[in-house]
Amino acid sequence: MTIATLFLALFICMMIGMPIAIALGFSSILTILLFSNDSLASIVLKLYGSTSEHYTLLAIPFFILSSAFLSTGGVARRIIDFAMDSVGHIRGGLAMASVMACMLFAAVSGSSPATVAAIGSIVIVGMVRAGYPEKFAAGVITTSGTLGILIPPSIVMLVYAAATEVSAARMFMAGLIPGLMMGFILMLAIYIVARIKKLPSRPFPGIKALGLSSAKAFGGLALIFIVLGAIYGGVASPTEAAAVACVYAYFIAVFGYRDIGPLKNVAWRNKQESIAVASLRNIAYMLLAVIKTPIDKEIRHVVRDGAKVSIMLLFIIANAMLFAHVLTTERIPHIIAEAIVSLGLPAWGFLIIVNLLLLAAGNFMEPSAILLIMAPILFPIATQLGIDPIHLGIIMVVNMEIGMLTPPVGLNLFVTAGITGKSMGWVIQSCLPWLVLLLGFLMLITYIPQISLFLPEYIDKLNGY
Repeated sequence: MTIATLFLALFICMMIGMPIAIALGFSSILTILLFSNDSLASIVLKLYGSTSEHYTLLAIPFFILSSAFLSTGGVARRIIDFAMDSVGHIRGGLAMASVMACMLFAAVSGSSPATVAAIGSIVIVGMVRAGYPEKFAAGVITTSGTLGILIPPSIVMLVYAAATEVSAARMFMAGLIPGLMMGFILMLAIYIVARIKKLPSRPFPGIKALGLSSAKAFGGLALIFIVLGAIYGGVASPTEAAAVACVYAYFIAVFGYRDIGPLKNVAWRNKQESIAVASLRNIAYMLLAVIKTPIDKEIRHVVRDGAKVSIMLLFIIANAMLFAHVLTTERIPHIIAEAIVSLGLPAWGFLIIVNLLLLAAGNFMEPSAILLIMAPILFPIATQLGIDPIHLGIIMVVNMEIGMLTPPVGLNLFVTAGITGKSMGWVIQSCLPWLVLLLGFLMLITYIPQISLFLPEYIDKLNGY
């Protein structure tokens, strides 16, 4: 009866259009009042403790703010230029460069919708002008944007780590090879289609132009090495690396590229200005910019947007943690685990059920909410069947990627529809061929665990564990 009440209340609330965070909190409180011995005061304590007790969650607002600075600044434009100069001369190179740009931006943003918005708003128009079908361009960008939650650092991976208390650093390690592999598969598919349909390419710009575009993009790309290098090298935790990333993103956008803030459009060196005079002028301007930063309209707007997204996500997490608390206190995961194990279901059969369940949930819910609801239920069953928790986490993240492309709540679909001005039906049609590719990739990830586990196990071996 407890299980039925909890899930029935949740589904009814969602069906009548209640926000997912409120639906999770309401169904949890209703179940506690009807069936639990917990007091209402314990609910307040749990809501507070759900976020404050999980140090890993502190990384989320930092990564969101760093992503906001990089998305607002010209980092995306410079990454696209670098990708174009690198692979644009290959047949279908413009589309391949778009995938490469999404992979690189994913590694500095940690968000799929942000990746689609930043890269797609520039690249889709460029691809159409170059002679690519608009539907092909939209499908490539919408699908490539999903890499934002698979290539580390990933906000969704942090949520899974908090829900199951596995290492966020190991999750980041496990996501790197699958993320690169998915990007390579997409680029290979584009190359094959380009050869068949004779899609255009652009001439190689030369080593000098490639070197110049890579130098310009390096300021943003350096964030990948700072964050992942610090985590993989054991120098910093994901939370500490996120804090450093946030500060670095602010400095590179405001003081380095100067796309936003008090130094916007201020040149590093004016015409016929000596290096000494330019250095003194820049030092003076930078000191003044530090003072002006708190009152600058653009920076305040970026910080406010980052705060809104963080508050929204953390509110969902707090209510989902309360939902997980009810699941745990009422022993619901254990009851379900015992029932499934008693059926004698093998690990491969259980993983089929997991994928079907998550693919269905991805149609109706936001990735973070799905993970926070499903992870506490699936985690104990997986461990009893001998499935590695890190491997389970990557399977869940890849399912969340597919959920970004499935209606009616596919976030990437909405972003692409906004960019192109087309209907949701048109965007869904553009993604269907790529969705089949993602489903094939999901099968690989599900049944070849070493794709996910090779890097974390190798790094553990290097560290002597």
